[in-house]
Amino acid sequence: MSFSGLIPSNFPNDILHEMTPTPGVNGSRMSFWSQIKPRSKHATEQSTQATFSSSAFSLDPDTLGDLVQSKDVQELHALGGVKGLEEALQTDVHSGLSVDETYLGAPVNVDGSTKSTAPTEKVAIPELPISTEFDHDAFIDRRKFFGDNRLPIKQSPNFLSLMWAAYNDHVLFLLTGAAVISLALGLYQTFGTKHTAHNPPVEWVEGVAILVAIVVITLAGAANDYQKEYKFRKLNKKQKDRNVWVLRSARVHDVPISEVVVGDIVHISPGDIVPADGVLIRGHQVKCDESSATGESDPVDKSAIDTNLPNGSHEIDPFILSHTKIVEGVGAYLVLATGTKSSYGRILLSLDTDSGFTPLQVRLSNLAKNIARFGAIAALVLFVILFIKFCVGLRNSTESASEKGQSFLNVFILALTVVVIAVPEGLPLAVTLALSFATTRMMRDNNLVRQLQACETMGQATDICSDKTGTLTQNEMTVVSGFFGVTSQFTDRGSSPDILDEKNSSSVAKCMSRLSSQSRSLLRQSIVVNSTAIESQYDGGRQFLGSQTEAALLRFTQDYLELGQLDFDRASAEVVDLLPFDASRKYMITVVKLDNGLYRSYVKGAPETLLEKCVATIAQPMQGLSTAQITQDVIEQIRQTISQYASRSLRTIAICFRDVEELPFRDEEGTIDFEELMKELTFHGILGLRDPLRADAWGAVETSHKAGLTVRMVTGDNLLTARAIAEECGIINSPDDLVIEGDKFRSMDESQQKDLVPRLKVLARSRPDDKRVLVQRLKELGRVVAVTGDGTNDAPALAAADIGFSMGISGTEIAREASSIVLMDDTFSSIVKAIMWGRAVGDAVKKFLQFQITITFTSVGLAFVSAVANSSQESVLTPVQLMWVNLFQDTLAALALATDPPPRRILDRKPEPTSTPLITPTMWKMIIGQSVLLFSTPMSGCKYLTCTTIDKLSDHLT
Repeated sequence: MSFSGLIPSNFPNDILHEMTPTPGVNGSRMSFWSQIKPRSKHATEQSTQATFSSSAFSLDPDTLGDLVQSKDVQELHALGGVKGLEEALQTDVHSGLSVDETYLGAPVNVDGSTKSTAPTEKVAIPELPISTEFDHDAFIDRRKFFGDNRLPIKQSPNFLSLMWAAYNDHVLFLLTGAAVISLALGLYQTFGTKHTAHNPPVEWVEGVAILVAIVVITLAGAANDYQKEYKFRKLNKKQKDRNVWVLRSARVHDVPISEVVVGDIVHISPGDIVPADGVLIRGHQVKCDESSATGESDPVDKSAIDTNLPNGSHEIDPFILSHTKIVEGVGAYLVLATGTKSSYGRILLSLDTDSGFTPLQVRLSNLAKNIARFGAIAALVLFVILFIKFCVGLRNSTESASEKGQSFLNVFILALTVVVIAVPEGLPLAVTLALSFATTRMMRDNNLVRQLQACETMGQATDICSDKTGTLTQNEMTVVSGFFGVTSQFTDRGSSPDILDEKNSSSVAKCMSRLSSQSRSLLRQSIVVNSTAIESQYDGGRQFLGSQTEAALLRFTQDYLELGQLDFDRASAEVVDLLPFDASRKYMITVVKLDNGLYRSYVKGAPETLLEKCVATIAQPMQGLSTAQITQDVIEQIRQTISQYASRSLRTIAICFRDVEELPFRDEEGTIDFEELMKELTFHGILGLRDPLRADAWGAVETSHKAGLTVRMVTGDNLLTARAIAEECGIINSPDDLVIEGDKFRSMDESQQKDLVPRLKVLARSRPDDKRVLVQRLKELGRVVAVTGDGTNDAPALAAADIGFSMGISGTEIAREASSIVLMDDTFSSIVKAIMWGRAVGDAVKKFLQFQITITFTSVGLAFVSAVANSSQESVLTPVQLMWVNLFQDTLAALALATDPPPRRILDRKPEPTSTPLITPTMWKMIIGQSVLLFSTPMSGCKYLTCTTIDKLSDHLT
């Protein structure tokens, strides 16, 4: 099993220091995360031997919930701070809860094993213990006392409720009443009058047949609704399934959010959606979007509460609210409230409502109402005509009173049946079946539909704005080229044998061996310390988990820079603070304290951004770390090399550093001024990473072009790299196609952008907001836009697009929440499959619509004309026959026509405009032609059946 993609790209480094022993490392040199010392041996023994009981929890769920709700730091101080919470909740902020905790009546060890009186040997902790297993039976007493992290599921209606909903119609009520009366009169005629051989006692049959038809229609409607509810319930459950990383027994566990309990230590990083309320116990630059909970639109700074909670900390905000979004920073927090006791749970209990109808369902419902009005008018006219004929015929009638009553009921039932058959209940049912079938089948094609209307809209999509990394490429990066200072270069022969210049460039191993030990050490620390990727042992080998870019850099360090145990290298650096990578900044910085008392900033990021901030470069990396002023000629030489890398589709990463005697602080905030640290950097080197194109990318893009869609690539890579990839996968296929950078696009006004976007194919070095603006301009031009995104900052663009595709593997929770469809495999070809299903839904609805209206017009026309022309006022189709026609055309036809899978040829045509009516002129021609044919065939039966009157025709047909 591969864990790639499961780890957030900004996963906190502290896991390594908390969970893995680092023998021989002085405590003063431990990283920032490790400066919180474990409990003393005596304290640990006391904790180990403590006997837990339900009464051991000195804080109840309501108190904890109110504490988070009020954000009262003074109250938190009164409870003893983190130390007090730790003891009250029977947890440990350094190792988390014990995985062996079940009932709190037995002693529990904090190291994860139940207490034993037998002597035990010290067990070595694996290099990076990560577990994806969890015990559903753990924390039984804790769950009973504090509750599960689950919200009450809205109970689905049972089958009887669905039957009542299907039957709850005024016309069916009237028809049922008429059928009951007809049955009563039929029973009276059957048992109260004499019959002959030519007049058998079957008058009761029609009333029973109508009632049976009503029951069957009701059961069929309820069965369809039940199936729909079942499928959508499964879909909703799949949408809400997500995992978080918690610390238990000094190991990281990947558990569903429903398994999080009070006392857990949960790790958070940008893009996460908080699973439960809690208090931040450690973190870097953590900011939360609390707009869903408090209405505050600006991100809220969160400060980790110190273990001892000093008295002067009343102004900080350490409280983490459930279902809020982490927009920046990394850290860990202690869970205080879950489920209905959490802030989000309390709000959601009063806000859980139905999702409503999709736009297509609304349009079809309106069309159904119009058709029903036509049927009601036809039925009313029919009833008036037949009632007049009935009244006129009463004077000369020789029928008994019961027979006259039965004749009137027949007229009334026929009119009601015309209304029933004219009401196209199957139209909304058809789109519901088509949507439920499509969403189920799309899951097999790695598309998880979060919003039903996306299925409909995908069929009309005209533009796709796609990311590059992971969507068009494999997201499996490898360092293949690089240079350090201005004298040392390397190129991997296997990756680019055609450009290897033996005079100016060497192999990777040869170049690394020539570097001085100081240069090699600096490069290794620059990569290892300034990284958020983590390491794990898997199948006997080492695996780096997290951002693919950082994993590639660590693999390079392992192969060529003698990287040993990752956590040991990191623990040897005293981390002061870090600023995680952000797409808008395009760099990451980590500040460490050196042995000589200086502070060093390790910086990596986009070369275009960092080169402007460099004032020096390493002069001779093969001899030492002596620096020289960076001149314009050197900068130009570096830029030319970057351009060469970019033309080979390589992503470039610049590595820089800066040493200072004192750290700059913001006076008003007391935090490190990272902008000041980013000045006067020293350039160390550039690394070029290759991310191969997906094998199916070119074919998927070509298919999209054939289907009439315009594919655009929006990427953070530089212009040359983006152009090379776009040409390789077929996005650029014309000399008129434009490739521009984000800053140039941002400098244009709205009118200039609108003139540009029809020809724009690649937007390079773009910010997330550039993608949103591009989507907005395309929509203003009447285009239907699909967009992909994986980061937190992509959420506005995903929400603004007609269809937002988020990444199921590499995407953040915030991106998935903002999207319409989740790509479970992150591939562009899955988008093409979604387009096929979107068009299939539209085609299925149109096929059923054409069939439904044709049958409705024909049935109503036959019933109307034959009943009026018949002297006995009987329709050529009896009410029972009409009811069965209604059953088959509404239910079985919808089931048959709405569940057709999309043929491959469905992508051979252009998308339909959004202004296309539900019933096109071509469809009207087919409906009218088929209705005339079906109506005229039985009406012309006199000629072929040797009939002389419509009465005889009715006899033949009935």
